[in-house]
Amino acid sequence: MTSLRRRIKLPPILGLGQVCGWGTLYYSFPLIAIDMQQDLGWSKTLLFGGATAGLLAAALLAYPVGVAIDRGWGKWVMSFSALLACLMMCWWSFTSSVASFYIICIVLGALQAALLYEPAFAVLARHVGAASARAGITHITLWGGFASTVFIPFTTLFIESWGWRITLVALGLVNALLFILYLWAIRPKEDLEHTDHHGDKQAKIALNRETVRIYIKRPLFWLITTSLALYALVFSAFTYHMYPLLEAKHLSVREVVWAIALIGPAQVLGRFLISRYAEDISMRLLGSIMVLVFPLAFAALLPTSPTMIVVATVFIAYGLSNGILTIVRSFVVPEMLTPHAYGALNGVLIIPATIARALAPLMAASLWAIEQSYQPVLWALILGSVAMVMTFWWASYISYRQS
Repeated sequence: MTSLRRRIKLPPILGLGQVCGWGTLYYSFPLIAIDMQQDLGWSKTLLFGGATAGLLAAALLAYPVGVAIDRGWGKWVMSFSALLACLMMCWWSFTSSVASFYIICIVLGALQAALLYEPAFAVLARHVGAASARAGITHITLWGGFASTVFIPFTTLFIESWGWRITLVALGLVNALLFILYLWAIRPKEDLEHTDHHGDKQAKIALNRETVRIYIKRPLFWLITTSLALYALVFSAFTYHMYPLLEAKHLSVREVVWAIALIGPAQVLGRFLISRYAEDISMRLLGSIMVLVFPLAFAALLPTSPTMIVVATVFIAYGLSNGILTIVRSFVVPEMLTPHAYGALNGVLIIPATIARALAPLMAASLWAIEQSYQPVLWALILGSVAMVMTFWWASYISYRQS
């Protein structure tokens, strides 16, 4: 067992975890919500309010999770969070109560702070050192890019065959497997920071706290924070509503599923191209180029009945850009700010982004309700993504001048 563990590297394990984590905790929700709406008669606003409540809980946990991982508790944070996710999904499969649904959504949303990209990046950064984590983070995101491609068709098939309740049990069992995998594979005693005995542990904790205190006072930090929050806002609103949005554009269910499934391979392609041909390009340059795709992609969906070719092109471009921006987002801290206190500083940085990600589905649902149309939602996405472009460019300029 020990020799097998030594032969298996951490990035593929964390990458597989991202496929399952994003697939079960994030991409499956809109599909489950649509079937729940038809079955229970709940409103769209009520259902997406659950997602909002959960993501707000994730914002509260982002910083404590980052600190915990910096201190070597990543194994327990990620493994037992996966187990709790399994239990919550099994409970969800039996409930028809709004109160129970909101409790479940709050817990599952909070668990995203302990299971999705940021904690995985922090676990890897502690394992190999933040300065040496770029290749491993790219590897993790390559895996994670398949989440929508695997789980949207998988979840759709299960719902059509057995209903949303049995589907939730199946998704819960996936997280039970993650619990076993993380418990076995994450080895804090083998981390670079654990084996580096140059300095007292309490001194490092104090240094991390001081680093956070210094950098959150700088304008650059808040420009990056604003840009990432806007990115999270448009990403979350579009992700949660892309399925009904495309149906409203007169596409068939099959066409909708295929269009959304293109996002995963496009994300993987973008991340592969970066790992293969752009290892030396700065994150601020990559980000400055990729953010431009978002307003253009949303604008292309404004026509009432876009052709499947246009929709496919938009989703490929969106997936490609989003895939690369995931890598950019993971490295703005060490490249544009500081390589120290990665988990804690990144945890602070993503709190506003997580709040934005939480509010976005409900905001989009409310905009839709005004005219029973997704056109106002698309215009809001365009304006939000233009603001994201402006703030990221400004942050990149300041970072370049200070480098």
